[in-house]
Amino acid sequence: QVQLVESGGGLVQPGGSLRLSCAASGRTFSGSSEGWFRQAPGKERELVAVFTRSDSTNYKGSVKGRFTISRENAKNTLYLQMNSLKPEDTAVYYCWVYYNGINYWGEGTLVTVSS
Repeated sequence: QVQLVESGGGLVQPGGSLRLSCAASGRTFSGSSEGWFRQAPGKERELVAVFTRSDSTNYKGSVKGRFTISRENAKNTLYLQMNSLKPEDTAVYYCWVYYNGINYWGEGTLVTVSS
């Protein structure tokens, strides 16, 4: 069983930065895919950034150059550094791990970008 707990969301002005964290318990990230999704009000959940099993990274086009996914294996923690935030980045951000055919999700953390 994998449990994921996100933190770091909040209210930020356009152009500002936030760093999201996802602490994983139950296993390490080794041998899995993991990343971040988001869901804005009235919209479907979408991929933001992901580590694949081959350790490459993929980003949603609109966040490339602004967001950076990283992880600290010793702490079983996944991060999403978000810079130059825009109002359209407002959403609930979810941590995700795919392991042994199972998708694991965190509860989500709300990011609001507004002046």
